[in-house]
Amino acid sequence: MIALCLGMMIATMSGGGSVVAAEETRASVMAAADKAGAHPGTIERATEKDSMIVTSDYIIGPEDVLEIIVWRNADLSKVVTVRPDGKISLPLIGDVEATGLTPSQLTQKIVERLKQYKETPTVSVILQQVNSYAVYVLGEVTKPGRYSLKSKTTLLQALTNAGGFAPLAARNKIVIFRWAEGQNGQNGPTGEIKLKASYDDIVLRDNSPQNVVLRPGDTVVVPSETMVLTQ
Repeated sequence: MIALCLGMMIATMSGGGSVVAAEETRASVMAAADKAGAHPGTIERATEKDSMIVTSDYIIGPEDVLEIIVWRNADLSKVVTVRPDGKISLPLIGDVEATGLTPSQLTQKIVERLKQYKETPTVSVILQQVNSYAVYVLGEVTKPGRYSLKSKTTLLQALTNAGGFAPLAARNKIVIFRWAEGQNGQNGPTGEIKLKASYDDIVLRDNSPQNVVLRPGDTVVVPSETMVLTQ
């Protein structure tokens, strides 16, 4: 039974700490490990769930809620919300950059900082709430707005969430605004790029690459036919 409980954890960092991606596993996993006298660093890697949100590749963003557990040290453990500046505040070590890191990377960073005060710190990062994975759909759609997403979502799926096209939509002139890292000095350290998509191409053409998987922070704009004609 203990092995089954421990197998629910997503990833393990030997000598550093374990990373958990779902809050509901924490109590049962920790209780079972403690009862068995097991160190969390020995917990084996389990099969990841299909949802992108709970995989170890998830990138932490602003407003995400994390539970930081320092093994056998309740004073250093804390539930924190990632601030707009991308940092979290923890006892003893202060501010830590969290945005842009996976839970595993954040765990390692916290471990390194704690080594100044503890010889062998073991840290678990639990993703309690996903608040940063959102896209914006604007323009000629039935329900424009901000949409929080819980799994990989394509352009067509986002348009469906927004209620589909409004009567005046220029459905073949869709634009996706995306912030991306600059390459070879282009656009500076970060830059906004525009991806164009045609609804008819996506639906009628085989293997069309335009039905892209959206990223957190993407803004989808569906212009009106009037706007297109006046350009």
